[in-house]
Amino acid sequence: MSEVLVRPLSEWRINRFGWLMALYAENHQRLQRLFLPERLAEGRHVSSVGDGLDLHLDVIAVHAYTHELRLSYDLLDPVTGMPDPSAHLRLYRDARQVEATHCYVGRRWQDVLGMQAPPAAILDHRLRMNTFLGKWLSYLEERGHGVDSLQPAHAA
Repeated sequence: MSEVLVRPLSEWRINRFGWLMALYAENHQRLQRLFLPERLAEGRHVSSVGDGLDLHLDVIAVHAYTHELRLSYDLLDPVTGMPDPSAHLRLYRDARQVEATHCYVGRRWQDVLGMQAPPAAILDHRLRMNTFLGKWLSYLEERGHGVDSLQPAHAA
């Protein structure tokens, strides 16, 4: 007779990798709800809600299964002259996930952690970036940004 092993519900815990994948899925839902990015053409799109702080959504590239995006405000870092805050995103259409690949100009995980970073440090860094992205997307929604406030940059 075969024996079935059952784990008590209290022993089920999500691991950090599972948590990260759940963040990617939640961020996909948030981004879809806000901007429907898969319908946007390549180029810059601007969302204005009357608070004097315009949001830029750049569709950098559209590939067969992914979109490369950047979210930023109309603010520039005084040192680099680049948009800051800024989040570079990769939208996986088939998997329905959005990953923040880096959140500061020129600061990919390799720049922050080094090329020999242990996997746990890389995972922690990705968790922080994607938690930040989720909070930022929620904030943008609360402020009124969305499909209705988004226009191609040349029309803004």
